Amino acid sequence: MHLTQGTFSYLPAFSDGEIRAQVEYALGKAWAISIEYTDDPHPRNVYWEMSGLPMFDRTDATSIIDEIAKCRTAHPNCYIRVNAYDRSLGRQTTALSFIVQRPEREPGFNLVRTETSDRRIQYTLQPYATQAPQGERY
Repeated sequence: MHLTQGTFSYLPAFSDGEIRAQVEYALGKAWAISIEYTDDPHPRNVYWEMSGLPMFDRTDATSIIDEIAKCRTAHPNCYIRVNAYDRSLGRQTTALSFIVQRPEREPGFNLVRTETSDRRIQYTLQPYATQAPQGERY
């Protein structure tokens, strides 16, 4: 399974140079950068854990790449993504979001089918990863 969330998610994993290029692009647009991680990759789980505070004042790609490296070290078996926020419209708008790290093994999802009233069928996705307790999922 290959989780497809955010920009570039259908492409092969970015190299460190390609990640730097995207960070430099975002900084060139004056977008603030944040780094997030999770071990619950459900598509509706949009609230990932923040790794530090959003970097509104950073203008150097090297310092952001260093923060990504720190997050990778602290959370080696989690998904990690970089978000870039465009504040030009006076509100927080995600302009760019992409995954920079995945666990070695992505277990996938279980599709649960439930029959309800009037012969309707509802489907729910349950990540296999959440069958283990948080912190032990990978």
